[in-house]
Amino acid sequence: MAAAMAVPAALDWNVHVRWFPPLHADWDPRLGAGTLPALALGAVCVRFAVDLAQRLPWRRLLLASYVGGLAWMVSLALVDGAGGIGDVLDGPYEYLRTARATDDLPHTLDIYISRIPADALPSNWPVHIAGHPPGALTFFVLLARLGLGSGLAAGLVVTLIAASTAVAVLQTLRILGAEQHARHAAPFLVIGPAAIWQCVSADGMFAAWAAWGICTLALAATRPWRWTGLGWSVVAGLLLGWCVMNSYGLPLLGLLAVAVLVVARAWRPVVPAAVAALAVVLAYVPFGYSWWEALPVLRERYWAGVASNRPPQYWMWGNLAALAFSAGPMSFAGVAHALSRRSGPSTRAVWWLVLGGTAMVVAADLSQMSRAEVERIWLPFVPWLLIGCALLPESWRRRGLAVQVVLALAVQHLLFTGW
Repeated sequence: MAAAMAVPAALDWNVHVRWFPPLHADWDPRLGAGTLPALALGAVCVRFAVDLAQRLPWRRLLLASYVGGLAWMVSLALVDGAGGIGDVLDGPYEYLRTARATDDLPHTLDIYISRIPADALPSNWPVHIAGHPPGALTFFVLLARLGLGSGLAAGLVVTLIAASTAVAVLQTLRILGAEQHARHAAPFLVIGPAAIWQCVSADGMFAAWAAWGICTLALAATRPWRWTGLGWSVVAGLLLGWCVMNSYGLPLLGLLAVAVLVVARAWRPVVPAAVAALAVVLAYVPFGYSWWEALPVLRERYWAGVASNRPPQYWMWGNLAALAFSAGPMSFAGVAHALSRRSGPSTRAVWWLVLGGTAMVVAADLSQMSRAEVERIWLPFVPWLLIGCALLPESWRRRGLAVQVVLALAVQHLLFTGW
């Protein structure tokens, strides 16, 4: 993290990303309405969260995780006032303006690929619509039709969904027989710097859908077969297929899915889940959109733009530094500590899930499909790295949570992140 900030400044190296690499951010110190609530909530969590996570009954822990995470996201966003929740989603690069203007979604899907190229001017898609499959646009069109198409209303919906990510991950660990480790990981899943981007980015919503897809896959793999296991397999497939229709990077969730099935020692969910996921992807084909046809077109647009000017010798590791800002540095400590241990009976679930999360990050980074602007793109992968913190010694967890909180407060109050 220090090197990613210092090297471009020391070498006067233009890495083509705003003014504070590795983040898509500008230097902008400020205080706001959310400052005092964020400071108070951060202090309370540092003091009490580790102990409460051990003592609370399971359902109350899940409720506290959701409410606490939601409060943390909103308080950080409110450092920028009410606009901190809605302004980003209402920006020119995002989905909402197009969603509000879409009165014929089937026609939009029919011309979707033709408007991805950069030279499809003057009618090429804004950056986020061109850079994603149409699932996200479909969701925001639905919000607009329901009267929730303003930046603030859509931002609140995204935040309410994103706050459930921690609940899904905790439940996954419990299903896989790792409740005690889930309790150790809970404070890191609830409070940390990822909340800065979860509250204002559709990727925070993608992270929640991905987490619930993995959670239902764990249910499918551990429940008696026949209708129960089959039903959860289909639900898992539908959710994971929906993730694929929201981000070109989320087929990498297959690596995490394999980790879940290895832990559960069950492979029966594979076929029904895969069929259900494929059904979601194929559902868009009759309307004129094919995922596999759109991806090469997007690659051409991406490399014709700023990506060709962003040096790989920086972004191959600068992207990981951005991940450390988004997930917090303790995520890397947790991953290193977890993977350095043998996968024993008591740590098997955490070890495999951390391995799956790490594999997704490595594959995404090596693909070079995104140079810079990744602090939000990493969000679906972040919680699966953070659960490695469950295996850290208690003293590290207590002090490490303070590190996570201080970093989040510093980034939100010193930088304008732009996402």
